[in-house]
Parts: sequence; structure tokens; C-alpha cells
Amino acid sequence: MAFPTSVNDQITDAVTQANVKVLGDAPAMSMGNLFQATSQALANAAHNATTAQQQMAITGQAATTMGVTTLYSIDTASTGEATKTILGAG
Repeated sequence: MAFPTSVNDQITDAVTQANVKVLGDAPAMSMGNLFQATSQALANAAHNATTAQQQMAITGQAATTMGVTTLYSIDTASTGEATKTILGAG
């Protein structure tokens, strides 16, 4: 109990106990905040990794499509040039 004041002793004790409870809860609250922030950061990292993987798959698919298109167009161009030469010579 605090030293005698003009405030009722019961009020002083209630305020003191409330302050002790707040101080007692502080470590648990701070750990809860730490866990929440850590889980949020890990979730963001997982989401970013998933997004990057999807974008790389799309880029790979586009590169493959362009490669195949190039291969087909080379063959077509060669055939066209050969045909033009044959028809032009005749």
C-alpha cells in the first residue's frame, strides 16, 4: 500500500494493481506482436515466391512459343525462296 495521501487507499491499490497487470501483460503482448509480424512477413515472402514462379513460367512458355515459331518460319522462308528461284528460272 502507498503512503497515506488524500486519495482513498482502496483506489490507490486498485490503480497500482491495474498498472501491475499492464506491466505483466506487456511481454505476452510484445511476443504476440512479434509472432504476428513474423507470420505476415513469411506469408508475403511465400506469396512473392509464388508470383515470381508463375511469371517465370509464363515467360518460359512465351520464349518456347517464339522459338518454335522461329523454327517453323525459317523452314517456310527457305521453302518460299527455293520456290521463287525455281519458278523464276523457268
